Amino acid sequence: MEIFSLEGKVAIVTGATGLLGRQHCHALAAAGAKVVVADLNLGECRHLAEELPGEDHLPLALDVAVPHSVRTGRNAVLKKYECLDVLVNNAAVDDKFESPALAAEQSKFENYPLKNWLRSLEVNLTGVFLASQIFGSAMVEQGRGGSIINVASTYGMVGPDQSLYLKPDGEQVFFKSPSYPTTKGAVLNFTRYLAAYWGKAGIRVNALSPGGVENGQEAWFVENYSRRTSLGRMAQPTDYRGALLFLASDASAYMTGANLVVDGGWTAV
Repeated sequence: MEIFSLEGKVAIVTGATGLLGRQHCHALAAAGAKVVVADLNLGECRHLAEELPGEDHLPLALDVAVPHSVRTGRNAVLKKYECLDVLVNNAAVDDKFESPALAAEQSKFENYPLKNWLRSLEVNLTGVFLASQIFGSAMVEQGRGGSIINVASTYGMVGPDQSLYLKPDGEQVFFKSPSYPTTKGAVLNFTRYLAAYWGKAGIRVNALSPGGVENGQEAWFVENYSRRTSLGRMAQPTDYRGALLFLASDASAYMTGANLVVDGGWTAV
């Protein structure tokens, strides 16, 4: 089991206080890593850092879409630890509409707001670029290799199934909008680009594509989604811990430029 150990390693997770970001932090810390808990709200980062197993974790206020914020974050990490071994590009936005009554109309492609499109590009794609460029360059400079994990999505590989958002009475309450699948698809090809570019530096770059996670959705949606998967259920938040640890550790030492799909069989059928 030593190949899964992260003892002596430093890992940063962006979007750390979100549903899956929290799980990524716990998986890394349980394997022995010192974890940089990075997200917009420093208070939430502090609370999460305190509850992680192990010691010496670093809460960090970070906006991945702002170059100065990412550079400041890199400096803080290197000042404390003097190295960085794992970067998990997890920060992302997904569309939320203020009025549920208007969500179906506003999320239709024909009506989709440009500001939503631009915000998704800024965080989901430019944020991955900036974090990889700024934190990844530090990995290259230190000369000890490293692992970059870009969190993508099944919707980076296939088009959204809009029938998931269809209530039993036939009402379409929402459409999966164009920005999320577009940005996640771009993240997959960026992963391949960076793997080829930094391979000689010993930096492995892989993507993790999770499926949908059960998180208090209405029963009809959970049923619709579960029916589409081979395993007949949505993911639990903890279902991705093993895959994340695999990509972060030496267990995947000869793996780069790949996309690890963990979706309960969603894309298999």
